Amino acid sequence: MENKKSFDKETDYFDAGPGTLAINFLGHGSLAMELGDFVVYVDAVSDYGIYTKYPKADLVLVTHEHADHLDSTVIKTLSKTGTRLILSQPAKNKLGAGEVLKHGQVQKITVPGWSSEIEISAVPAYNISQGRTQFHPKERKDNGYILTIGSLRIYVAGDTEDIPEISDLGRIDIAFLPMNQPYTMLPEQVAAAARRIKPSILYPYHFGSSDTERLIKLLEGEKDIEVRVRKMQ
Repeated sequence: MENKKSFDKETDYFDAGPGTLAINFLGHGSLAMELGDFVVYVDAVSDYGIYTKYPKADLVLVTHEHADHLDSTVIKTLSKTGTRLILSQPAKNKLGAGEVLKHGQVQKITVPGWSSEIEISAVPAYNISQGRTQFHPKERKDNGYILTIGSLRIYVAGDTEDIPEISDLGRIDIAFLPMNQPYTMLPEQVAAAARRIKPSILYPYHFGSSDTERLIKLLEGEKDIEVRVRKMQ
């Protein structure tokens, strides 16, 4: 199953076993993943793409209800018959639609033409540093997601710091970790989280004006972690 170039953004390709996975870096916290003709969007918002020109969504994931992660107009634009929308409870409360996935819950979704399902697991995302907990409070139960796509396990962290639960994620092949003080993590926190997760590939995302070179320097001794920087300011 081959992936066609559907997006006007940087794209990386991965062998997922049943086929090729394309990850398109739309910007900030917005991603689009293609498994052949099956398209998954994560936190798609209007500032980071021309969604009227992009493929319709088979699956939309929303980490939390902040406007730079939840855009009802974009979701409406991307939706078609059969589009699945998975999100946190507060995000559903704001949007008025979708399927809530709570921390620890797993949802499996069939991908036509693939020999395995996508497995989606919701994990916690929140702030822990003094003076920051109001941005993403633990009790609100924002989501990060682990996506098992064929042979790959992908962690999309959402807006979080290097919380204790990161140590319990298990094997992660590809990790997206946010890096924009004061809302999420400093480069030092991202590096510390990466050392605990030990992903094969680390993408800092949602990083604004943060120093990505600082992160690369911090992790230069971690030979099993490849840091890839894409246009995700």
